[in-house]
Amino acid sequence: MTTATRRTPMIGNAGLTLIQHFEGCARRQADGTLAAYPDPGTGGAPWTIGWGSTGPDIAPGVIWTPAQCDARFRNDITAFAARVAAAIGIATTGQHQFDAFVAFAYNVGVLNLHTSTLLKKHIAGDYAGARAEFAKWDKADGHVLPGLAIRRAAEAALYATPDTLPAPTY
Repeated sequence: MTTATRRTPMIGNAGLTLIQHFEGCARRQADGTLAAYPDPGTGGAPWTIGWGSTGPDIAPGVIWTPAQCDARFRNDITAFAARVAAAIGIATTGQHQFDAFVAFAYNVGVLNLHTSTLLKKHIAGDYAGARAEFAKWDKADGHVLPGLAIRRAAEAALYATPDTLPAPTY
């Protein structure tokens, strides 16, 4: 007897494009390498590099090549997609909805997605209510950041974009 395994959805091009647009691979230096930079909301931790990579290995003075940034992004996105899929569970979710959730979680963290009213409304099938929840996540360190408001609007728009194909899996 074989056991069926659930496949993890992959983030689509729309989600990847959205994340990379807002993360921007900032702090490019004259030699083409990229330097770590402080969080815009806190002016410090978490330090970020490349396409929004954070972690204990990212600190002031860290320098990466573009190839290192791209490789870390691929690894991070694969991990985020798996964790987002686990948070969503068996709820009906289109590709664009999934992409929006991965983009959101990539910015605010999977734990915040997991405990959010946004996810609860999605799982309950209240898609309009879920879409409206994105806008509530426009603060960093207690302050509204215009860039976050724009990002949340883009995620909400992606979430509401009708899908023509089911979400691919790998």
